Amino acid sequence: MSKQSRRREALVYHAKPTPGKIKVVPTKKYATQRDLSLAYSPGVAEPCLEIEKDKNNAYKYTSKGNLVAVISNGTAVLGLGDIGPEASKPVMEGKGLLFKIFADIDVFDIEVDTKNVEEFIQTVKNIAPTFGGINLEDIKAPEAFEIERRLKEELDIPVMHDDQHGTAIISAAALLNALELAEKKIDEVKIVVSGAGAAAISCTRLYQAFGAKRENIVMLDSKGVIRSDRDNLTAQKAEFATDRKINTLEEAMQDADVFIGLSTSDIVNQDMLRSMSVNPIVFAMANPDPEIAYDLAIATREDIIMATGRSDHPNQVNNVLGFPFIFRGALDVRATKINEAMKMAAVKALADLAKEPVPEQVNIAYGETRLAFGKDYIIPKPFDPRLISEVPPAVAKAAMESGVAKEPIEDWEKYKDELMQRLGSDNKLMRLLFNRAKMNPKRVVFAEADQLDVLKAAQVVYEEGIAHPILLGRQEEIERLKEEIEFDAEVPIIDPKSDEQLEQKNKYAQVYWEQRQRRGVTLFNAQKIMRERNYFAAMMVNEGDADAVITGYSRSYPSVVKPMLELFGLAPGSSRIATTNLMMTQRGPLFLSDTAINVDPSAKDLARIAQMTAKTMKMFGLEPVMAMTSYSNFGSSTNPRASKVREAVSYLHRAYPDLVVDGELQTDFALNSKMLQDIFPFSKLAGRKVNALIFPNLDAANITYKLLKELNKADSIGPIMMGMKKPAHILQLDASVDEIVSMAAIAVIDAQQKQKLEESLRNKK
Repeated sequence: MSKQSRRREALVYHAKPTPGKIKVVPTKKYATQRDLSLAYSPGVAEPCLEIEKDKNNAYKYTSKGNLVAVISNGTAVLGLGDIGPEASKPVMEGKGLLFKIFADIDVFDIEVDTKNVEEFIQTVKNIAPTFGGINLEDIKAPEAFEIERRLKEELDIPVMHDDQHGTAIISAAALLNALELAEKKIDEVKIVVSGAGAAAISCTRLYQAFGAKRENIVMLDSKGVIRSDRDNLTAQKAEFATDRKINTLEEAMQDADVFIGLSTSDIVNQDMLRSMSVNPIVFAMANPDPEIAYDLAIATREDIIMATGRSDHPNQVNNVLGFPFIFRGALDVRATKINEAMKMAAVKALADLAKEPVPEQVNIAYGETRLAFGKDYIIPKPFDPRLISEVPPAVAKAAMESGVAKEPIEDWEKYKDELMQRLGSDNKLMRLLFNRAKMNPKRVVFAEADQLDVLKAAQVVYEEGIAHPILLGRQEEIERLKEEIEFDAEVPIIDPKSDEQLEQKNKYAQVYWEQRQRRGVTLFNAQKIMRERNYFAAMMVNEGDADAVITGYSRSYPSVVKPMLELFGLAPGSSRIATTNLMMTQRGPLFLSDTAINVDPSAKDLARIAQMTAKTMKMFGLEPVMAMTSYSNFGSSTNPRASKVREAVSYLHRAYPDLVVDGELQTDFALNSKMLQDIFPFSKLAGRKVNALIFPNLDAANITYKLLKELNKADSIGPIMMGMKKPAHILQLDASVDEIVSMAAIAVIDAQQKQKLEESLRNKK
């Protein structure tokens, strides 16, 4: 993506459809006069009086206990430096977004217009009663040290400067595991720290807390090695000044065991790496470009254990592994501070989690057969769903044991269950899918690329590395639209109606005629049909000139499906095709089947649809928990429409006893686990969270998914085609750009899966 394109996209993202990234959402009913009288006057007086009696009641009657302030004065923003409080607001909103989606913590971002330490501290103290915790952000050193120290001393709520401690906590977890793999002891290793800012100081202090010896540490700033005989050192730099008579990074790296980079790009060369001790540990965390390029480092030393701040290499040191979950644990026990014991507990929890078997969902998301503890996996991945159930309890326990918890937790299993429920409020699935698609992007034909939204989606897909787009349509129009949206990449453009494609069309026509000549198709007809974009696109995939096709934006579903069915046919083991829609709801991902193909499926057809849906869900890394829906509950009606659902369930229970599926069930019982447990405790779904609904007919499924999409604004991905031999995915009419991009990611993953299956079948032969 060009710098200009990225700039345009970033500005549009932040400006439309609503400026900014966060908003306040009511948590109580407000529909009636009674609701409003309780929410405000006169009802609001009652909680006010209770809080006046005891300030701690604010946690009982207000949102304080789940509200964190992200506060900055804009003096050290990302890689932008001192840009001021207003300019820092997009970053603070972004931090609020991360708090919410990873740990379900609400945030107000506060930008303070002062560089004066005392004024800043007083401002934060004055607004602190509003919040359950304070996250300091992007404040320059050395002022940041004093601000955090004072606020921790003078406030009775958790305060943490994430720029200091976030990187320290994540890198410390990685360091403990790297040392274990390298068979080295932390109290013996020689450590070089390049950088002396807030993050570097905090990292080094935390390593010392775990046993690193000060005499074994060499720290460098922009002037070179920080030596004890240097003048004008800040108190923080003096803390790590060395007595060794060395001046340069090159000298410091001689026989070093560990390099910690929090400085600038490309300052470490191959000779420096070679001079390090056996099994060197190199954390090059400068962003976006590390102190030494990952590929260069691992090519230089086979025994290196490497981490960076980048997501496109193993072992990403990412602060999002820490701050949401640390604050979650601190808030949940109403900790008065985030102390060293809590930070060390977070480190240990992260380090231990990397040694546990990795969930299949994470393996799938990162395109791995099996992630396992080792040189390329020393810290958990940011999308690991176990983070929220492991790190907050560790932090909460440490708060309790160190005496800073006001509300101790007694039932830890219940607490972990509650944490996992919070995970359902955010839909991480699409981030996982995009990440997986990028691991092995495929060639995707966009059959209607002369439609503006389709072309925009193709641009996103290309720029994000999700797929390699092939654009079908009127070449002149595509070129004009590309210029309009500044899509200047060289990607293939094919116009099936153009004579320039004559040779390719004739080749495809010959193949199509040979397949269909006994079904009334002449060669002339075949040549004519190949001018039609959906047949041409299907033939591209059929003949291996592309890996998947996306179409249907401007044409009716049946007309678009027909060429795919004629040319591709059914996948091995499939007896029919069907579709499922993935709805990203507030309760988490929910699959609905069949939303587009089977009008009135029989009992056997319903069973097959359920099987295919389960298989698709596993492709997404989800364990299916499926309800077969009806207007009836477990035989309450003998009508044939209910009976066919019951018959399908009976077949599935006999043939696939391990599949978690039950019914027939009304939808409210399927989605309300308490109702289901209370009334039908015998059900296989009792006590489980249903994540798939199989509907008795096309009417019910199609109406339901469109209602959810329009009334609840649930993102819809689909219909996802199931049971077809080749990857073809049909859009709904007038799909949005985001929906098209999501479907392209699905198409890539489908192509990846089918390629693996074909390779497996070939190997068996």
